[in-house]
Amino acid sequence: MAGSCSLTRGLKENQYLIRKVTIDSVDKEFNEAALTYVDVLQQPNSWFNLQLYYVFNPKGKKELGEPPAILDSNLVEGSRLQIEKFLRNKGYLKVAVRSDIKTKGKKAYLTFTAKQGPMFRIRNVQDSIGDPAVQVLYRINRRRFSHVQPGARYDTDSLAYDRDAFYQVMKQNGYFDFYRQYINYNYDTTFNNSVVDLKMIIDNPDGRKEHPIYKINNTLITISTSGGRTNGKADTLRVDSQFTFVDYSHRFKPQAVIRYIFQHKGDTYDIDQQTLTTSRLSELNVFRNVPNPVYTKLPDSVNRRLNSRIDIIPLKRMSDRVEAEYLHSGPELFNFFGGGGYGFNLGNTFTNRNLLKQAEILQLKFNWSVLFADASSDLGAGIQNQDFKVGANLIYPRIIVPFDVPTLGKYGVPHTTLSSNFQLFLQRGLVKRRSFINSITYDWMETSRKQHSLTPISLEFTSGTIDPIARQQLIDQNRYSYVYLIGRTIFNASSQYTYQVNTNKLNTLDNFVYFRGSLDLGGNTLSLVSKVFNTAKDSLGQRTIFGQPFAQYTKVDVDLRFYRSLGGNERQFIFRINPGIGLPYGNSNQLIFERNFYAGGANDIRAWLPRTLGPGGFNRASYDNNNTRARLKYLDQFGEIRIIGNAEYRYKLANDFFGTKLKGALFADFGNVWRLDKAINREQTPGGEFKLNKILQTSAVGVGAGLRFDLTFFVFRLDAAFKFKDPQFSGSDQYVLIKHFNELFKKGDFKNSYFNSNNEDYRFMQLNFGIGLPF
Repeated sequence: MAGSCSLTRGLKENQYLIRKVTIDSVDKEFNEAALTYVDVLQQPNSWFNLQLYYVFNPKGKKELGEPPAILDSNLVEGSRLQIEKFLRNKGYLKVAVRSDIKTKGKKAYLTFTAKQGPMFRIRNVQDSIGDPAVQVLYRINRRRFSHVQPGARYDTDSLAYDRDAFYQVMKQNGYFDFYRQYINYNYDTTFNNSVVDLKMIIDNPDGRKEHPIYKINNTLITISTSGGRTNGKADTLRVDSQFTFVDYSHRFKPQAVIRYIFQHKGDTYDIDQQTLTTSRLSELNVFRNVPNPVYTKLPDSVNRRLNSRIDIIPLKRMSDRVEAEYLHSGPELFNFFGGGGYGFNLGNTFTNRNLLKQAEILQLKFNWSVLFADASSDLGAGIQNQDFKVGANLIYPRIIVPFDVPTLGKYGVPHTTLSSNFQLFLQRGLVKRRSFINSITYDWMETSRKQHSLTPISLEFTSGTIDPIARQQLIDQNRYSYVYLIGRTIFNASSQYTYQVNTNKLNTLDNFVYFRGSLDLGGNTLSLVSKVFNTAKDSLGQRTIFGQPFAQYTKVDVDLRFYRSLGGNERQFIFRINPGIGLPYGNSNQLIFERNFYAGGANDIRAWLPRTLGPGGFNRASYDNNNTRARLKYLDQFGEIRIIGNAEYRYKLANDFFGTKLKGALFADFGNVWRLDKAINREQTPGGEFKLNKILQTSAVGVGAGLRFDLTFFVFRLDAAFKFKDPQFSGSDQYVLIKHFNELFKKGDFKNSYFNSNNEDYRFMQLNFGIGLPF
């Protein structure tokens, strides 16, 4: 067995597996960077990737994992020279690097030792620029971008950065013909004093005394068919003195494209405006390919003008995307369907691009969520609840309001979304709820990091029908508040606002903080209208609009995350805190069902199914009627307050695992939901009331591990989560994973006792299958 796992089992005679590389006597600031200059074939393998290679590549047919890093003296010498060059570029001009190789058995250990010598610093910085206008531009902007300053370390990377930075300055100020090769550096080193004198030189074009400045002239926009063809008849239109529009697809109106061209006739050429134009046209999501404009210089040596041409290939008009998620909690690790509760979420989005020739997008969405009950339920095995959603979104790539607003396209394409959605929720043996929602939403970017979303009006009509037998049972048990919550017809007019920071960094390995804050206000305008017109009140004393009561509330939701990179192997740590609160007032004494919080699920506290945690320390065994317990399952565990937290460590396992990049995750989730109203809480969910001094006691904790299969265009995820602390119990009994670890995958006294009290099996483990990261 030991031989089968040996890292050196695949080596031939006189071959050595590199197991460690050490950089010695290098400044701490550059130690880690110097290691990257060791040839990739001389970098030690990870144990996991090497075992994958041995298991799946016995004859080297398919490269899965990583082949063994075999010692090669030529590559070691090349690495030594690269490290030496790197350190010389960092100011150690007298550096010398030595390589040492030690072997033990079939394993090799490399050490690169540097004799750095003194670090050279910059003494003087001068410039020599032949064009006076360029010299002024350089001296004005230099202090803004330059990394090359007297007293700083001599660093060729800083010189290259300065060259690129000023090249961009030139391109932003009309110098279309300017190239990096015009910028050079002369340096004089005084080795005894370890100092360097620098001179930055910008040459003029051959035969000229200055660099020419260009202005934008005419623009030709050509749109091909989705197959890239530009033959046949085209819609051709001279829009104005600048733009000519030629459309072979016959699908676009000129203004849909011209709106996001930021280079206007007479403007000085600016590479930033060129990039902005290309980026915004791409973000319209109706074009497959938007290359940079092609410029042609007019034969006019005085005015120096540029004609531009933009060639665009549109996406296919229609597309369809299917998404799915599977959740399972079962008594045995590999028994996916036997005896456990499970569910799935299936969604489909149909997209029609450019429906009205204005680059707008029509989306038709369907979503079906199902949770199944097992045979232990009082209502028997089968579907416990279903949630159908169907909707249509018409998305315009601009802000549509009855007054003039700026384009707002500098940092991203703004959108106006007209939305209409219908939802049907079915809970077996209890309730059927129907919701119809219409809204208008505006989305725009304040900067590249800051995003706003405003829904000024959302109109929602919800109607609930309770099974007559279940209704009477709830009333007989004095649970009328449930009847009121899920069985009434109610009208809601609300406004929402969401502010996000750093959404653009979510798929990176940078260090950053992500923030999303949402505010939802409902019923205030309707309250004012009802008082002005003195509308009628219903039997509960609530004012009505159009004969139906309306909801009045305020809801706040915050998602705060800290992303930290932990270095190589794509290691990353994320901490997330997600609190929220909803407060009914005025015309409402309860938060409407759709605005309550619930806990559990694939993106939440993963050891619990959705809607099966809380509120607080509520234990469903407190029901004295098994039918009530079964009917209210997935509906009674909600709250007006939510505090959810997650900590997740992510890392790469293999670069190539059957065509995917395989990543792992270890995580811990914690938190719960709680009720606010004491009277209602005593009736509905005893133990679920929010008390500040009992937050820790009534919070749940789940732990687990997961795999992420990264296919570049999407991530497939598998998480296995385990209940660690369950707040429905008290004292030390809450720590179920520790106290009852022996019953993790089998039944014993604890599970039997739980079944007798709750008439359902206790599930320690929850499997979550999904697409995309949890956060």
